[in-house]
Amino acid sequence: MPQVRTVMRRHSEKTKALRRFILNNVAQHPTGIGTRSAERFGISRQAVSRHLNDLVKEGLLTVTGQTRRREFRLRKSIDEHFRLAVDRNSAEDVIWSDSIQPLLTGSKENVLDLCEYGFTEMVNNVISHSGSETLSVSVKRSAGRTRLQVHDEGIGIFKKIQDDFSLHDPRHALLELSKGKLTSDPSRHTGEGIFFTSRMFDVFSLWSENFFFARRFKGDGWLTQADGVKQSVKGTCVYMEISEDSEREMKEVFDEYASEDAGWGFTRTHVVLGLLRHENGKLLSRSQAKRLLSRTDQFREVVLDFQDIAFIGQAFADEIFRVYRNRHPDVVLHRVHTTDDVEEMIARVTRE
Repeated sequence: MPQVRTVMRRHSEKTKALRRFILNNVAQHPTGIGTRSAERFGISRQAVSRHLNDLVKEGLLTVTGQTRRREFRLRKSIDEHFRLAVDRNSAEDVIWSDSIQPLLTGSKENVLDLCEYGFTEMVNNVISHSGSETLSVSVKRSAGRTRLQVHDEGIGIFKKIQDDFSLHDPRHALLELSKGKLTSDPSRHTGEGIFFTSRMFDVFSLWSENFFFARRFKGDGWLTQADGVKQSVKGTCVYMEISEDSEREMKEVFDEYASEDAGWGFTRTHVVLGLLRHENGKLLSRSQAKRLLSRTDQFREVVLDFQDIAFIGQAFADEIFRVYRNRHPDVVLHRVHTTDDVEEMIARVTRE
């Protein structure tokens, strides 16, 4: 594996682009990928053949047949699973470079950057917070999609946050986690890892004990799911999935929640109100509103996402849009996906 990384560093940008083109198009053109690649990059078939042979040797492609009838296919079974012993002295970047990066050979640079950020942040959480002595990792890559899974057998992320912050319910931990800037050790961590990782991948999910949280990118927006489930998982399992064709850049994800006048710091958060609905299915009380807005004064802007919220109570609305605004005039509240009934209730409390 170290030899593979050395070879990859020596590739020119043109060679990297050629390899990406082959890996992204070979599924549609298993017998014609050589000709198409030669035409696209203006090089000879012989030169392309050398790169195809390298990809076969690296285990990224399989080949059948002879000469011009050779048929190349993505290796369907990059399906690696391994288990590691971890402690406070383990280094997430070493685990990445030794065990994960070589399996993602040929990925676009932006996709590789996103995978490195997400994987190392999640492994760092295991090392620093879980108390687990083992780490299970899965890497799956097929037909243009990369899937990473990190599973520990520690205390469980929601239970850990519940205990550290004296929360009444482990589901309240999910709400706090989703806001970002949540850490029990601010001298060593910013509490930003899960917030940003969940926005870098097409699919991101957390499963711990009987609680499950997922964010999925669909079309032009994100879908959020949070459920209690019957099947329990020990510790915490994190799943991350991204298309090899993704154009998403790490910087654009950071910039979406930053402001220039604050030195591009993390100044904007996005809070999904649906994460509160487990309590009784309705958002009516001041205590719910206070729980929703807890720690949001750490941000300059707060986006309140009313997706799938049809109605809110007068006390809930008043606490957010009158009381909180009066107490925190420097925090700008935005709202999205509101219904007419929600807007009517907000208008009612703000004009009273």
